[in-house]
Amino acid sequence: MTHNWMIGAAVAVSLGGLAGGVSADTLRLLTWGGYAPDDVIEMFEEETGHTVEVTLSNNEEMIAKLRATGGGGFDLAQPSQDRIAGPQAEFGIYKPIDLSRIDASQFIESMLTATKLNTTVGDEVYGVPHVWGTSGLVLDTAKAGMVTDYTDLCGDEVAGKVSYRLKRPTLIGFAFAMGMDPFAAYGDPVAYENIMNQVETALIDCKPNVKTYWGGGDELMGLVRSGEVVAAMAWDTGGWKLNADNPDVTFVAPESGALGWIDTFVLPAKGKADDAAYDWINFVMRPEVSAKITEASGNFTASLGADEFASDALKARFQNSFPPEAIDNIKWYPPVPAGLEAIEGGVLDRIKAAN
Repeated sequence: MTHNWMIGAAVAVSLGGLAGGVSADTLRLLTWGGYAPDDVIEMFEEETGHTVEVTLSNNEEMIAKLRATGGGGFDLAQPSQDRIAGPQAEFGIYKPIDLSRIDASQFIESMLTATKLNTTVGDEVYGVPHVWGTSGLVLDTAKAGMVTDYTDLCGDEVAGKVSYRLKRPTLIGFAFAMGMDPFAAYGDPVAYENIMNQVETALIDCKPNVKTYWGGGDELMGLVRSGEVVAAMAWDTGGWKLNADNPDVTFVAPESGALGWIDTFVLPAKGKADDAAYDWINFVMRPEVSAKITEASGNFTASLGADEFASDALKARFQNSFPPEAIDNIKWYPPVPAGLEAIEGGVLDRIKAAN
């Protein structure tokens, strides 16, 4: 998962002209850049009478802030879904979501179901989805139209013109494309290592096809723009940026499923404004409001039908890359159990060292 285009130092932005302390109708929101645009805040404040106070952060800082206060200081936070069950089980920094207060009809059902599953601790759900993104295939469709899944990057037709990262998304993507389910093996280190060993063999065999292993988004975009790379594993937003320059280049959801991250809504354990928090969730999940967040953040939300309110260019790119069946086939990252990253690290090291 990456949010490097919106990670910054935590910045507190007080909105609404509150002169005194926090009151019951003030929503203290801990979120990412672009997730609470000024125009959305103004609309919300005018409609509800609540005041919104925003602190910009990222996953690591959110968890650190909530751990330091035992879940205090904020009324609503937006960590990624794989940062919820573990911290809750260990530190108790969230309170359960009252699903009866969420308008479920506004959510894409498959995303709501996945997030509820991945944020359940005991019998309680602790998160619902908001902003999401994926990694998959970025292709020059005029030259690499035969590439429909991750393993096709190893085909003769694209030899020497392929790029992907030596990172865990590549391991996960290849495993799914090879007909295995690495997420289902998360609870069984022996089974997971067996999957990773098969992926290791495939990626070593694929090395002659790889022009280079890209490290940063700018590097990859340069390789694609120059024509040196015609097929890659990359993020959806990168493919859409390239599409603006060259209509042949775009993001394609792989047949085995794009790999997805979701930033959620959670209620900190000591939050004092639950009414305002639920009002905010239901407000920003309206399709026309979510479209404003998409324009500000660059990523789409779990709001059902929000793509219809996006700009014509962004809507066309999104709908081309993600027909409904591709959205329902996204493989959402669950929390990573202890020990698996060490297995992956060994695999990646051996792939890198192989001749």
